[in-house]
Amino acid sequence: MPALTDTFSLANGVTIPKIGFGTWQIPDGQAAYDATRAALDAGYRHIDTALAYGNEASVGRAVRDSGVPREEVFITTKLPAEVKTADGAREAFERSSSGLGLGPVDLYLIHAPWPWSEIGSDHRAGNIEVWKVFEELYEAGRTRSIGVSNFDVDDLESLVAATDVVPHADQIRWFVGNTQPETTAWCEQRGVLVEGYSPLATGGLLDDQTIQQVAHRCGRSVAQVAIRYLLQKGVLPLPKSTTPTRIRENADVDFELSADDVAVLDALHGTAS
Repeated sequence: MPALTDTFSLANGVTIPKIGFGTWQIPDGQAAYDATRAALDAGYRHIDTALAYGNEASVGRAVRDSGVPREEVFITTKLPAEVKTADGAREAFERSSSGLGLGPVDLYLIHAPWPWSEIGSDHRAGNIEVWKVFEELYEAGRTRSIGVSNFDVDDLESLVAATDVVPHADQIRWFVGNTQPETTAWCEQRGVLVEGYSPLATGGLLDDQTIQQVAHRCGRSVAQVAIRYLLQKGVLPLPKSTTPTRIRENADVDFELSADDVAVLDALHGTAS
């Protein structure tokens, strides 16, 4: 499926497969191992995990056991949101690197601008401190690219004003009806790739009648339409499933939404949260 082999280019020239397989909320052990293997067997070549997910070891083992050459698989992992010190960042990276056991990481992200228990609190100084460690890891070749997640324009502005490397990616919650236009525009203007997690609004879009009508016209599923929408907007979707048939279906998006259908989807705002 070409959608799985097509790539975006990050600002530093590193290529990243256009669809990633998300592993959020997939428990460590057999579940994470089986889901990752199913994704790799289906042709996915981009796996997204995080230290906070607790499943890096299973993801790494699945990649090693898959028979797919390491250099053909793009691996993203993330620094826990509550870590805002240089020492903490170095220690967390070593834990992720060791857990995955895959050599250099392809993309390393700050998971959020604030701890999850203090959403919206000001940790700009801590993010700058952590980012300088990210720059060291990048310079040393221990990660091929660096980025952020859940950062809005203010978070991004404060970071780039005080550091040297502009984030290569910002992974944000992005789906039909929730397209974060200000952050997306800021990233596009500065060559920052936007990655969209929860492209199906964690299942919230599946019963949307407007999207169902578009899907019917296309002869596709709601999930396929929702994922295709991101791709046509230049946003990298990170669908997640533990069901092999759905894992395959989510990547079977080699079709084109018409301009009219895109306009219908554009007009949906706040349909799911």
